Amino acid sequence: MSLAIEWLAELVRRPSQNPMGCEVSEPGYDESAVTDFLEDLFRSWGVRYERQKVAPRRDNIVAYLPGCPTSPTWLWEAHQDTVPARGMTVAPFAAQVTNGRLYGRGACDVKGGLAAMLAACDRLLRQPAERRCSIMLACVVDEEYTFTGIRALTSRPLGADGAIVAEPTNLRIITAHKGIVRWRIHTTGRSCHSSQPELGVNAIYRMARLVSAIEGYATWLNNYRRDAELGPATLSVGRIEGGISANIVPDCCTIEVDRRVLPSEDLEQVTEELADYLRHRLDATTWWQERPWMKLPPLSGEGKEALVSRLQEAVRQVLGHAETGTVAYGTDAATLQAVGIPCVVFGPGDIAQAHTADEYIELRQVEQAAEILYCFALWP
Repeated sequence: MSLAIEWLAELVRRPSQNPMGCEVSEPGYDESAVTDFLEDLFRSWGVRYERQKVAPRRDNIVAYLPGCPTSPTWLWEAHQDTVPARGMTVAPFAAQVTNGRLYGRGACDVKGGLAAMLAACDRLLRQPAERRCSIMLACVVDEEYTFTGIRALTSRPLGADGAIVAEPTNLRIITAHKGIVRWRIHTTGRSCHSSQPELGVNAIYRMARLVSAIEGYATWLNNYRRDAELGPATLSVGRIEGGISANIVPDCCTIEVDRRVLPSEDLEQVTEELADYLRHRLDATTWWQERPWMKLPPLSGEGKEALVSRLQEAVRQVLGHAETGTVAYGTDAATLQAVGIPCVVFGPGDIAQAHTADEYIELRQVEQAAEILYCFALWP
């Protein structure tokens, strides 16, 4: 078994579920087990590393592998957390291998990519420093919910010439993706006994009218706000909650909105743009919206030609061909690029397998990714 696969299995066996904003008491709902494993590994390598506290039992950890002084410094970044494992149809933390696939929560998103980076670093350390680029390996927390890990990492200068962010891309080089804004909208009403609903004002009925208007806005976005590579800007209402009991007319109702933002759009204006649309169609005194609880900028494809070219050459060395493209989902790459670091997204695995009930990754891709990253970091 290769080191990449061995370390992938070790990572999957260590639950690092993101609590996704919920209060949980059972173990396995933070990244500490993975962080401790990484710290032990970095210590065994004899390299400098540091932990950065983000929240209780939730630390970023960064290892520094110095290379040739005249070489570029590359940041390799992967997140430690996974989505929760409830509802899985395979053992989530057994790291079972069947027919060339390893199954388990996070195997695809994104412990396969992290394992490939670890294996490439281990191999690079066996080369003289003059034969390799300098690498910062950053393993961050909370990518699956509110991106607090990457924001903490970028709160200080990183000094990287470019970055590769691990995500399941089927070994395609991703140069651009949409941004994300998520926020809550509320309707208000007046409660009363359900036997006399005319004495109250039903907040759920008000929300139904609001959601219908939002659906119209989402259709307009899909038809008229488009990018040649990334496709349309989108909006989706993903959650609704309201009422206490069937025998009480509800006085409040809440929805959560997910807006995917194109590089040509202003991230700071998307909530107000929807609000303006709704004010022209609904009584503005019946609803109100919170400030966004999550914002992630889009990743632009510009200004990273040298990084893309270098990674393309490494991919060709291993696969014989290299593909570039874009994706609709958001990643930590956008936050890194926003602080001036050219960034691409790259890794083993298929996004269609991420977060699924039988999540898995093809082991051959993990090993290929490790080889590609090793070739990428050799110097000159």
